[in-house]
Amino acid sequence: MASRVESDEDGDNKGSMWDLDQKLDQPMDEEAGRLKNMYREKKFSSLLLLRLAFQSLGVVYGDLGTSPLYVFYNTFPHGVKDPEDVIGALSLIIYSLTLVPLLKYVFVVLRANDNGQGGTFALYSLLCRHAKIKTIQNQHRTDEELTTYSRSTFHEKSFAAKTKRWLEEQATRRSAILILVLVGTCMVIGDGILTPAISVLSAAGGIKVNKPHMSNGVVVLVAVVILVGFFSMQHYGTDRVSWLFAPIVLLWFLLIGGIGIFNIWKHGSSVLKAFSPVYIYHYFKRGGQGGWTSLGGIMLSITGTEALFADLAHFPVSAVQIAFTLIVFPCLLLAYSGQAAYLMNNLDHSQDAFYRSIPDRIYWPVFVVATAAAIVASQATITATFSIIKQALAHGCFPRVKVVYTSKKFLGQIYVPDINWILMILCISVTAGFENQNQIGNAYGTAVVIVMLVTTFLMILIMILVWRCHWILVLIFTGLSLIVELTYFSSVLFKIDQGGWVPLVIAGAFLVIMYVWHYGTVKRYEFEMHSKVSMAWILGLGPSLGLVRVPGIGLVYTELASGVPHIFSHFITNLPAIHSVVVFVCVKYLPVYTVPEEERFLVKRIGPKNFHMFRCVARYGYKDLHKKDESFEKKLFDNLFMFVRLESMMEGCSDSDEYSLCGPQTVQSIDGMLNNNGNTKTASSNMDFSVSSLDSIEPAKSPPHVKSSGQRSNQTEVDELEFLNNNRDAGVVHILGNTVVRARRDSRFYKKIAVDYIYAFLRKICRENSVIFNVPHESLLNVGQIFYV
Repeated sequence: MASRVESDEDGDNKGSMWDLDQKLDQPMDEEAGRLKNMYREKKFSSLLLLRLAFQSLGVVYGDLGTSPLYVFYNTFPHGVKDPEDVIGALSLIIYSLTLVPLLKYVFVVLRANDNGQGGTFALYSLLCRHAKIKTIQNQHRTDEELTTYSRSTFHEKSFAAKTKRWLEEQATRRSAILILVLVGTCMVIGDGILTPAISVLSAAGGIKVNKPHMSNGVVVLVAVVILVGFFSMQHYGTDRVSWLFAPIVLLWFLLIGGIGIFNIWKHGSSVLKAFSPVYIYHYFKRGGQGGWTSLGGIMLSITGTEALFADLAHFPVSAVQIAFTLIVFPCLLLAYSGQAAYLMNNLDHSQDAFYRSIPDRIYWPVFVVATAAAIVASQATITATFSIIKQALAHGCFPRVKVVYTSKKFLGQIYVPDINWILMILCISVTAGFENQNQIGNAYGTAVVIVMLVTTFLMILIMILVWRCHWILVLIFTGLSLIVELTYFSSVLFKIDQGGWVPLVIAGAFLVIMYVWHYGTVKRYEFEMHSKVSMAWILGLGPSLGLVRVPGIGLVYTELASGVPHIFSHFITNLPAIHSVVVFVCVKYLPVYTVPEEERFLVKRIGPKNFHMFRCVARYGYKDLHKKDESFEKKLFDNLFMFVRLESMMEGCSDSDEYSLCGPQTVQSIDGMLNNNGNTKTASSNMDFSVSSLDSIEPAKSPPHVKSSGQRSNQTEVDELEFLNNNRDAGVVHILGNTVVRARRDSRFYKKIAVDYIYAFLRKICRENSVIFNVPHESLLNVGQIFYV
């Protein structure tokens, strides 16, 4: 029955247990009416799916749909010598579209989404949940109890279990997977630079076709003006203009499909014999090395396929599949076939095949739609770039930058100002710096094929560890994918010196930044882990901690989910005074797309009650809206107070270390106790109370018991809550660590450059922790320390 539980637009739950109980009481003569209503619901779901498929056109397929603007020009930059070459090229395009976007991505890769999230880091998050390959080992068993932490178990002797153990054995293998993910991420960023450049420049080139006397510099200037306006509008977000995207792209596909049919009818249907793969063999036999290198241009017909996966977040997989099979795929085949039919009769028009094949009466309307479609295609890749940057931030693989949420309805629609302006500068430099779009096409093809190879290698692990496919299926998928992609890769290698070096340089720069930042993040976490203070030392200080306890609450931010951070001992050693209440706050990201609000906070006490020390762990997913503002602080204290309320009702809580888990395992007895004691239940009362050891987060194995002396418990609760409120009114101070990482004197020169210069520079220009946590200067206390690696 669970599969029938779904929400309509009014928020009513169809198929709920309450409705089921009501239906069981209905007489049998109402059964026909009930079946009729079920049919209507199914029909409504189908219409909703079609509507989502229509909307996905504007977000997902803009990049793939604008490829006909420049494919034949990049395939035959010096013109076509033989009409049979056009047939061979068209045959290659047909089977490339069939094998890569259709079979590989639409029907296989899209199924590897992480609860609807796509992209390189989504695959990495899936792998991190099924194998311990995350380089920052900050996960705990309690994290696996999250409702969004879906994973499967292995049989000890299965191939998946052996692969898992092999990956976990050595740190170098975990690092290799991370580097592979970072390479794919950097190439997606390269796509975000090259897609607007080639799409807008190709669309603007239509002016020169109709006005032959116009210089190429004017076309470049028009493209640059469009790009500046495009990037300047990014801060408004896509939500305000996205309602235009789908109609524009649908109109674009219908136009190129219709123009294709017109050209096939006008110039002959002999091009349709390209559906026979025999012409691919003849194409390579006749063209030799030239035919092989032309694959770099043919591969541009499948650009945008990776964006198809990265922009999956807002649409169900079935909607994306319907849009591709019903609209995108047939219209692209017609568009390329029509251009090929035109080229067979006009061999010298390969440079402007798309615009020259347009009927004169609709030339300017198609030009306007083409320009709009190019902008939509650019928006898709820019949005994917912003999303993947945020995912990299969550995994500790990118310097801290500002992330702005442009939509209240869709958390996936974000804007990263710093990255936006960097992309704009690089995009304009590429557009104005290259002599023609052929070189941009070479660069574009290099970036795309490397991203596809990365996805293939990650999919091999997904099929083994997550799907647990038979090794024969894994072998078939790997073989078919690598045959196509390595063939294209070998082709783009011939064009490294003709523009293909651009994405390699861009990706190399971003890879150095991301890897060095991640290396520094890992080393800082390891330093905190190895230098954390033992609980025995804290207990040895006594109730007053051997210090002056001043009124107020001190929030000590740390990356540790257990133990006392070194900055605390460093602080009290140099300044023997601390606040009356100390809360160690740990904010960490998990390899999940989101953490439900009711499961976000973990609270426990550190030491005996009279120490007034607590720990709060806030857990986030890589798609979560994470704002360290007054709302975060309020939620933190709400959960802390709820912990104290629940703790007073539990047995043996006076001098032990408890953990309160906000999770789905709601304990009904606690709710009853809250009602029986006259306390009002709040939204935060969905808490599973569990008892742990001195400083661990192991949940209790036995259920808690209610104290016999309820009156004394209530009095204790009131006293501590009053104590906490008084200290909160006295002031909250945020204590942040400022750990400086430096290379040792005996380190190798490249390590010194990476740590002392690159990482130090990135730390200097990135956002401060105090800015991210939105801490007022008057409430901020930085504790500095130096760590040598």
